[in-house]
Amino acid sequence: MRKLQTHDDYLTEALRDPKEAALYLNAAAEEEDPALLLVALAQVAKAHGITKMAKRTSLTRMGVYKSLSKHGNPGLKTLIKLLTASGLQLTFKPKTLAA
Repeated sequence: MRKLQTHDDYLTEALRDPKEAALYLNAAAEEEDPALLLVALAQVAKAHGITKMAKRTSLTRMGVYKSLSKHGNPGLKTLIKLLTASGLQLTFKPKTLAA
């Protein structure tokens, strides 16, 4: 009998791919909710392994957890380090405004 994959397992596996992670984070960013974006970023970091992310970013493991916690507020420097460690980069595009 085939073992079923949970949604969390699927998401973790998918977010290891930088292309999928970028799509996921962009979708979260489009909601314009900083808390949702923080949750999405935390899921990407967990997919890559918090300990590995800490080593790649030269932050402590607890520092990564604290930055990505519900009450976390990572600075721009930390955000860029976390994105880079996940194989992503921060980019900007013009927002389409409703007429």
